[in-house]
Amino acid sequence: MRDVLTPGQMLAVQARLQPDRIGARDLERAMTFRQWNARACRLANALLGLGLGKGERVAVLAYNCIEWLEIYAAMAKAGLVAVPINFRLVGQEVRYILEDAEVSALILQDELAATIEEIRADLPVSDSRVVWFGATPCPAGFSAYEDLIARAREDEPGIAVDPADPWMLMYTSGTTGKPKGAIRSHRGAAMLSLITEIELGIHRRDSALLVMPMCHANSLYFFGAFSYCGGVTSVYSRKSFDPEHCVRALAEGGASFTSLVPTHYAMMLGLSREAKARHDLTRITRLMISSAPARPDTKRAVMEFFPNSGLYELYGATEVGWATMLHPPEQFTKLGSVGRECVGSAPIRLLDESGREVPDGEAGELFCSNPYLFDGYWKLPEKTREAFRGEYCTVGDMARRDADGFIHLVDRKSNMIISGGENIYPSEVEALLGGHPAVHDVAVVGLPDETWGERVHAVIVPRDGASVTEAEILGWCKDRLAGFKRPRTVSFLEDAAMPRTATGKTLHRKLKERLVRGEG
Repeated sequence: MRDVLTPGQMLAVQARLQPDRIGARDLERAMTFRQWNARACRLANALLGLGLGKGERVAVLAYNCIEWLEIYAAMAKAGLVAVPINFRLVGQEVRYILEDAEVSALILQDELAATIEEIRADLPVSDSRVVWFGATPCPAGFSAYEDLIARAREDEPGIAVDPADPWMLMYTSGTTGKPKGAIRSHRGAAMLSLITEIELGIHRRDSALLVMPMCHANSLYFFGAFSYCGGVTSVYSRKSFDPEHCVRALAEGGASFTSLVPTHYAMMLGLSREAKARHDLTRITRLMISSAPARPDTKRAVMEFFPNSGLYELYGATEVGWATMLHPPEQFTKLGSVGRECVGSAPIRLLDESGREVPDGEAGELFCSNPYLFDGYWKLPEKTREAFRGEYCTVGDMARRDADGFIHLVDRKSNMIISGGENIYPSEVEALLGGHPAVHDVAVVGLPDETWGERVHAVIVPRDGASVTEAEILGWCKDRLAGFKRPRTVSFLEDAAMPRTATGKTLHRKLKERLVRGEG
């Protein structure tokens, strides 16, 4: 029986079916499907020509750019395993991933050379296998990306890639400890692409603007879906997010879809009335909001700002892909939910500490089962066993199911605060505090307390120009939260000082560590 086509094979199909149609681009450059496939083949052959063999890991450190689309496709064609690295990491964090993944090569953008220079003496990759690209000349000893492509063959590499083979080794954001490498296969990528196409109703006439980092699962998974169906994949190639620039890119670039985190949407909504009025956003038909809880007022404002777009919300993770999705007709009736299981998924199970399913309305650890789960954690068999119960997988998130079967996230199990024997979920307290008119952002953590074990502490980022005190925040909670859930102490931060992942998730663990050390 014929298996699914791998992502590398699917790009070759698109190059045959629509060779002269633009398939990949960033804000400066564009490639037809034929050009994209040809450059991916050349790069695949060049990497194999450096002595790399099927299954070896190749790390990639770069800002968002069109090269990511070539690199991911080349890895798929060559049977190599891509190890995307977050460009926000410092040298020692990058070194940990390079060593843990046992990489054989590194593809490096010139603008991030300083990160590698920090660890140059201990770099676990020979100079000739550091592939350099960008505007500045390639350093002596390194291999120049464009030179490799120019010299390599354009035909398909001829490597026998099985759909079960690994394509990605994706390191988790490390919100709860050291990053773990999640192994994802070609088959899993293909199945997730197909399910995404069904859930969103996308087709080859659609175009995606991928704003989130290409080293992150969100952009990678949507890239897979759009390239698999023959749509246009556009990369938002900027080092940092500029809300007005992004609105202009959406309006002028012909995109019909984008996926953003709540922080991105909030920044765009904060633009002046004049700035908003300058751009025609009527061609956007689908929007995704994910990776962090979205406030109801934010979602309502987004739907008003993008008048012709349906708003989707998903819950997922690097390990599990998409677990649930909330569709546009459900946004007003199920605000606060992340939807129900995606097509092709088994019913979600919410389990207590003993492994028993909890009744509707009660919080349990969320386990999901679908055709695109990851294959396990790299070199961590114990952690892999902990993540799975049979065919079901968890990343440690807590959730409730309502009477209609919709899932409501509660919090990460590891973020849960236990105060006086009571379980407190920070996201519930954060949602309440987020409704205060002076609060722009909030994070809630548990701090050591001699009497209660832990006390609830709120860290507030005030809105621009707003003034708010600890007493006001505590008073706001008094009639809105049960006593054991209410913050006992409050501190204030500027937005830039809040520790976050590349996708806007608050790093509660790092924030808590700083507070315990008396640093914030």
